[in-house]
This record gives sequence, C-alpha cells and structure tokens, in this order.
Amino acid sequence: MRKKTESALPVVVIGAGMAGARLAARVPGATVVGEERHAPYNRVLLADVLAGRYAPDVIALPATEVRRGVRAVRIDRADRLVHCDDGSVLHYGRLVLATGSNPVLPPLRGLGDTLPDGVHPFRTLDDALALRTAVRPGVRAVVIGGGLLGVSAARALAECGAQVVLAQQGEHLMERQLDPEAAALLRVHLEALGVEVHTECRVRGLRCTTATTTESVRAVELADGYELAADLTVLACGVRPRTGLALAAGLDVRKGIVVDDELRTSDPYIHALGDCAEHRSTLYGLAGPALEQADVLAEVLAGRPARYEGTRALTRLTLRSPAPLRALDLAAFGEARPLPGDDVVRLADATRGAYRTVVVREGRLAGGVLLGDLGAVSGLARTWQDDEPLPPAMSLLHLLTDDGGH
Repeated sequence: MRKKTESALPVVVIGAGMAGARLAARVPGATVVGEERHAPYNRVLLADVLAGRYAPDVIALPATEVRRGVRAVRIDRADRLVHCDDGSVLHYGRLVLATGSNPVLPPLRGLGDTLPDGVHPFRTLDDALALRTAVRPGVRAVVIGGGLLGVSAARALAECGAQVVLAQQGEHLMERQLDPEAAALLRVHLEALGVEVHTECRVRGLRCTTATTTESVRAVELADGYELAADLTVLACGVRPRTGLALAAGLDVRKGIVVDDELRTSDPYIHALGDCAEHRSTLYGLAGPALEQADVLAEVLAGRPARYEGTRALTRLTLRSPAPLRALDLAAFGEARPLPGDDVVRLADATRGAYRTVVVREGRLAGGVLLGDLGAVSGLARTWQDDEPLPPAMSLLHLLTDDGGH
C-alpha cells in the first residue's frame, strides 16, 4: 500500500533548463520549479540572441508547465518535501535535481560579491539580454575566457559593432576541444571579424570608477601591468555545478551530484541530471548529454528498464559572419590531442577553407577536429561513437573522406 501511495505522488523537477524541460515533456504530471522568469529556452542559442539574430521567443522550448521565478530552498528527505522561497511546499514521490551550473567568477581584484556596472556573466537569457541592451557600435568590450562560451560571446559582440578584445589564459582558444592548428584557424577567423585575441594572457583585476555609490568598469588589468580599456567586460571563465541543495540535503556530492546509471543519487527517491550531475566521475556540461540523460530518466520514472552509460559528446559551433566573410563551421569530438604511439592524419585545404584531423589509438578512432567543410563529420562521429575497431583495410586518409569511411 505504501508503494502505491508513493507512485501516486507527483514527480517534482527542480530546474527548468534544457534538461529539466526535456524530462518534464516526457513525464506527464511532473511539476517543474524554475528560478528564471522566462519559459524554458535553448541555451545553445544565447549568442544568437546577443547578436540580435533571434528574439527570446524564437529560442523557447516546446511548452512545459513551469512555476517560474520560484526557487527551491530546502529538501526534506524524511517527509519528501521541497520548500520554496514563495512559501509553498511540494510533495514528491520522485525528486529530480536539474539545477544546472553557475558561471565561475574568477578571483580578480576589484570583483566583489556585487558586479560593477558593465561587468556581465554570460550564462542565462537575462545575461544575453542585458548585454544586448548595453552593447552598441564602438563600445570597448573585453571577453575574459577563450573557451566555447567566450568565443561565442566575442563573435556576437563583434557582430553588434563592439570593439572586442578576447583574453585567454591558455596557450590557444578552446583548449578543451581544439588542437593548436585548428585553434590558430579559429583565431584568424575571429581576427577577420575585428576581434583582438590575446592568448597566454592572465587577467589580474578590474579597474573601476565610482560615481556616488555605483562602481563602473573602465579597464581590465593584466598580470604584466598592461590595461585593456573596457566599457563592457564579459566573464566567460567556465561553469561550476550547482550542488548547494544536494549538499544541504546530505546527498553524495563530489564535483557534482553523484548519480548511478539510473541517474539516481545516494537517496533512492532523488535523481539528478544535466550540468549538476556527476556520472562515473564525469561532468559533461553540454546540452547533448543532458538531453540524453533526460530521455533515460523518463524511462526509469515510467518503470521501464533503461540505463545511462555515458555520452560520447560532439561539440559543434557555427560562427556566423557578416558579408563578405564566410561563416566558420567547427566540430570537435573525443581526444584531439595525440598521445605517444597514436596515429594522426591531417588534411588542410586552403582553397575551401577546410581543416580536418583525426587521432587513431590502438586501432580505434580516439577523436578529431573539423573546421570549414564538415562533410565528413557525421560518418566520423558514428565511427567514434560506435567505438569499434577500425577495419584493417581502412586507411587513415579514408577516415577523412566525405562519407567518413562508411
């Protein structure tokens, strides 16, 4: 009888991002609590909102009933209750934590608990809209961070007419996804858009001016003492899983909320997915794995056998450009940095503006990077995702043909 009563209680989802919305669309009757005032949206397209290419309603996800602007503040595991900041209390039979991640705010001099005017994170739709309001032709903008998010923000700001400087601490752009050669081509593309790129560039602090009680950013200070003038500063220094609720509730948390192959936490009645979840010691932080986890969890909650065994994630990015420049398409998967003993093949076609490289390790495709012409990406991705030994007759060069070796 107890089991029947539990199943009659609703599924409660904390978090209305892409993972939470996907799950709710597949679980009838689920209650979703979301902090943001907006309907769920496609976070991948935020740079296009910043660039003015899409309005917010264009990136909205299919309608999901969400309690917007409501924050869950405490989980009572004993009575299976979620307490919210509006005073409401929700009962759950199964609770799903889809709390996502927060932008990392670097320890910079001049950056306190309250961000100075002109300093913006770039993680939410409100962030994109605030930047869209602030940017105008000729504005001096400094983007701190040269990963996927920072590159996307720099491109969008340049498209708005800003004078953009991109400061990357590492040796090259998008270090997690690209090899040095591909990153160099990406840099050339950004510079053609007017973005000034600085790599191996450590930021020390912000110089702000104060008018009455309001601080406004005026420059970004580098470790070598040089200053980059800035009317706008965008912080794109990575993200950190939001685990506060889980920690306070006594769940097992390492870097993220630890889950098993059924996306179940250390409490059998609580699951986690998306950016906040750590599965087999892996944090993904990408849309593709989050959506795959939501599909698996929907099956689990429906009582059907399903297991999540990890995602071999493909990163794709299109850097659109004003005429006469061409857009740059980019795809990266697996490990593009070879280890000793790996086989590597690279093809570069300056006429077509294409670059391709793949790494083969112990007879299997370990990873690759493609820029420009992505004709081979589908076949390569399938070969990599299948993780099967490559046929003996398949040459490395054949991997880079348009059919991906299929």
